Amino acid sequence: MSATAFDGKVFSAALPALPGVYRMLSAAGEVIYVGKAIDLRKRVSSYFQKSNLSPRIQLMVSHIAAIETTVTRSEAEALLLENNLIKSLAPRYNILFRDDKSYPYLMLSQHAYPRLAFYRGALENQHQYFGPFPNAGVVRESIHLLQKVFRLRTCEDSVFNHRTRPCLLYQIKRCSGPCVNLISPEDYREDVKSASLFLQGKQNEVLKEIAEKMQLASEQQEYEQAAIFRDQMQALRKIQEKQFVDSGKALDADVIACVSLHESIESVCVNLVMIRGGRHLGDKSFFPQNVQGYELPDILEAFITQHYLNRPVPPLIVIGENIRLDILQPLLTEQAGRKVAIVLNPAGERRVWLKMAAENARLALQQRLQRQANQEERVQALQFALNLPSLGRIECFDISHTMGEATVASCVVYDNFSLRNNEYRRYNITDIMPGDDYGAMRQALLRRYAKLAEEEGKLPDLILIDGGKGQVSAAQEVLIELGLNDIPFLGVAKGEGRKPGLEQLIFPLAEKPLKLPADHAGLHLIQQIRDEAHRFAIQGHRARRNKARTLSSLEQIAGVGAKRRQSLLGRFGGLKGVLTASVEELQQAEGISRALAERIYRELH
Repeated sequence: MSATAFDGKVFSAALPALPGVYRMLSAAGEVIYVGKAIDLRKRVSSYFQKSNLSPRIQLMVSHIAAIETTVTRSEAEALLLENNLIKSLAPRYNILFRDDKSYPYLMLSQHAYPRLAFYRGALENQHQYFGPFPNAGVVRESIHLLQKVFRLRTCEDSVFNHRTRPCLLYQIKRCSGPCVNLISPEDYREDVKSASLFLQGKQNEVLKEIAEKMQLASEQQEYEQAAIFRDQMQALRKIQEKQFVDSGKALDADVIACVSLHESIESVCVNLVMIRGGRHLGDKSFFPQNVQGYELPDILEAFITQHYLNRPVPPLIVIGENIRLDILQPLLTEQAGRKVAIVLNPAGERRVWLKMAAENARLALQQRLQRQANQEERVQALQFALNLPSLGRIECFDISHTMGEATVASCVVYDNFSLRNNEYRRYNITDIMPGDDYGAMRQALLRRYAKLAEEEGKLPDLILIDGGKGQVSAAQEVLIELGLNDIPFLGVAKGEGRKPGLEQLIFPLAEKPLKLPADHAGLHLIQQIRDEAHRFAIQGHRARRNKARTLSSLEQIAGVGAKRRQSLLGRFGGLKGVLTASVEELQQAEGISRALAERIYRELH
């Protein structure tokens, strides 16, 4: 059905006056917009009756070939369905935020000697979790601080259960040595309790308890122990000065600012500041797509919906834009199982937090726009140097192996002035002579472009090959075979001594390579993309090589046949799990005795 054949007025007149979700489809059947409504008939008909539609809406309406609707029991249910559809379909006219699948947490395990660890994934009831944190770096910094103060263990069970003497962390006073019983279970539990209280924001309570212990140790003339408690208090006070918000309360809150640097919104940053247990954990900046034609309140509402629905919500959210709260606030409250307050235009210290978040957003947006301007300059310089009519999308290939073992080819994609890691691909190379880089490159290019030659995907404006004349010749043969030899491509050969800036650009038909000056912006772009392809290939190669070697090690252990090998891999979720498992854990796998578990552990470590 074509867009002109669709009569929106007739269609919307037949819709019920009920809450629901509508999906607008293009002639190709692609969902281009998802919306919610308290009254489907009224909302959908508004797109076809108003003459004062924004240019963005007019363009969207011109592409509508069909509309699908789903009736819901309430507007809140419609909001949930709309959010799920936007995340799964990523329509081109909806505001889209990159969906971080999971935020990192800090975990205290429920062992006899609990372990302090970084954690990401589904939360399990048997352990204590603190967070979420805005990024992995903040979690690791927190672990480092807690090690310094409370000396909790961070090692895996497979290490902890087999120590015969304390490790280096004990020597540098970052662990109390529970693995070899250098601290009693009771004293260790006290340290765990103090760490837990600290993470909950009850830092004054922790300081009071440590002060009492220090006083008692001093009275009993245990001066060495008293000195340890004194050092703990000093370290805690320093952390408190740096990381706790002004109120000093055990507060959990998110502060969200939405900022644009231009009147006509083309680029926007949403900054999220996380406060947990009274600690300022840091912030995270988000850059939504498809924001043209929307107002800041629309963008902020989209962020809150996409970010919090089906994710843990703090009891307080502070915002600076006037959004609809009548549906969102009760929905988040219901989801959290306790009251969630969304505070607009706060006063006092909360206003200071919001101002801080807005400043973070402005700085992040300025830096992003500056990086983008630099990338645009690089693309234009390379386009001019190579005399290309257009240059938007670049794909780069590299091969990695160790003496021909576990050969992996990488393909990285640069498009619209940035690397697109969601479009990266790796290819495990098989059926070639070990070390045959030309054969590996042929196989990678065939697998990459065979479907594209059949018009199933987006063709690049330039193909880069990490290699010299031989690799370029191999690539040329493949592209000619696929009928894609009109795509510009070149090899990037390392210069003398492999020094950056001395690269030679090898063209398939040119007699001499092109050498750009070391400070050329276009060369910097090539180096950036080439280095990323190299990193991605090496990462894939190492993973494949280690997997093959570990599997080979399993196969060589006496008593571990195919059935037991499968039992081990299935129980521990793969080879990495087997490697980190303790003897006791290995013994729990079907068909593995204590003696065999010890043998497996010995052979793999």
